[in-house]
Amino acid sequence: MATIAVYSAKGGVGKTTLAVNLAWAAAAGSKRRTLLWDLDAQGAATFILATKPPRAEAREVIERELDPDKAIIPTATPGLDLLGADRSIRSLDTLFAELDKKKRLRKLMDDLARRYDRIILDCPPGLGTTSDQVIRAASLIVTPMIPSTLSRRAYDEVREHLGREHKGSTPVLPVFSMADRRRTAHRTAIEGAPDWPVIPMASAAEQMADRHAAIGAYAPRSPVTAAVNQLWLAIEKRLNA
Repeated sequence: MATIAVYSAKGGVGKTTLAVNLAWAAAAGSKRRTLLWDLDAQGAATFILATKPPRAEAREVIERELDPDKAIIPTATPGLDLLGADRSIRSLDTLFAELDKKKRLRKLMDDLARRYDRIILDCPPGLGTTSDQVIRAASLIVTPMIPSTLSRRAYDEVREHLGREHKGSTPVLPVFSMADRRRTAHRTAIEGAPDWPVIPMASAAEQMADRHAAIGAYAPRSPVTAAVNQLWLAIEKRLNA
């Protein structure tokens, strides 16, 4: 089992869109038994994928008052399950600090390993206790950023934090998301990092909440679907190296 954390210190960079579509690619494309764990209290991934209301508060799973199996719900995609988020984890940093268990998330991942091949974490933005839990639990951190100076600065902060607090132990894969090559700033940023994957801006992404599905499920020929599938193959290659 491998855990892929989709994480950024900065919000509004297409994090949930990428997490949902990577989870879909893992289940539908690679036929992996996949769990998407929504750790963002806004619950966007949960809204998109949940086929029925969650059976318990998200906080109960993290506190270990409830077996995760009892909170997991299926999605419309075969092989893809969801562990949803809600307002009970809106102070997730505080919750992890109060629990005082530095590897709580990693232990929960280990408990789920018997059921899943891949776990995708849709993480809340910011650098804090939650991000430290994610770094300890993840096999790979995928960091989406809009091709801009501020997003690149947020990515550099993550790398500095990893090197300072975690000695760079968890590999990081930067990804340009919501990219519009018609914009000079985007084009310049992409040209400056030609080896980084690029997920283009597309109207199909705006339909996810209305269709309650990943883009690949309703727009298989979308440039976003093609880019996500290519990114997922690169992730699988890194995990299997």
